[in-house]
Amino acid sequence: MSQCRKRCKRQINKVARYFYRFLMGTLTQDSVEDDFELSTVCHRPESMDKLQEQTKFTKKELQVLYRGFKNECPSGVVNEENFKTIYSQFFPQGDSSMYAHFLFEAFDTNKNGSVSFEDFVFGLSIILRGTINDRLNWAFNLYDLNKDGCITKEEMLDIMKSIYDMMGKYTYPTMQDDTPREHVETFFQKMDRNKDGVVTIEEFIESCKKDENIMQSMQLFDNVI
Repeated sequence: MSQCRKRCKRQINKVARYFYRFLMGTLTQDSVEDDFELSTVCHRPESMDKLQEQTKFTKKELQVLYRGFKNECPSGVVNEENFKTIYSQFFPQGDSSMYAHFLFEAFDTNKNGSVSFEDFVFGLSIILRGTINDRLNWAFNLYDLNKDGCITKEEMLDIMKSIYDMMGKYTYPTMQDDTPREHVETFFQKMDRNKDGVVTIEEFIESCKKDENIMQSMQLFDNVI
């Protein structure tokens, strides 16, 4: 189990760093002229200054993130199919399509079937720069698939299965078909404090804060940027 956990942590850390490098594009190769050129791009969010106020990124970071976003999404928005295609690059050894679907839903806060640059940096700011409570609230929203304010076993199982599918047999070479369900049962025993069959946001945050492995996973993103 310890070896499996170590592989998972290495994979998460690798993905976090790859994800950021992917967004930042050729940051280390950019010149002053490139930065000036970026400032003249026509198709951009309404106000970088406003985004800077609403997120925990600097204006420079937002400009470079925008360049990476526009490189992958020239129209300025990304639909779910394109999002899945981009995300699949992070996990070539598995099937990331279902997890990417859930992740897309979490980023698509307006529920209009597309993710804009604003949508993306709001979510990314929470994941990378938010407090522990901010990140756990975002994670809860990811698990709460029907957005009714609580997580059921079925919802957690859907997410868990998608994670195992995404990570592939390389990460979990000896995994049995019932392993995701067993893990969900274990999580629910810890999280569902009042045993009413659902996990509330309060139960979720309290349980996660007491889990050393979850807290360590959260910290993997602290030094991505």
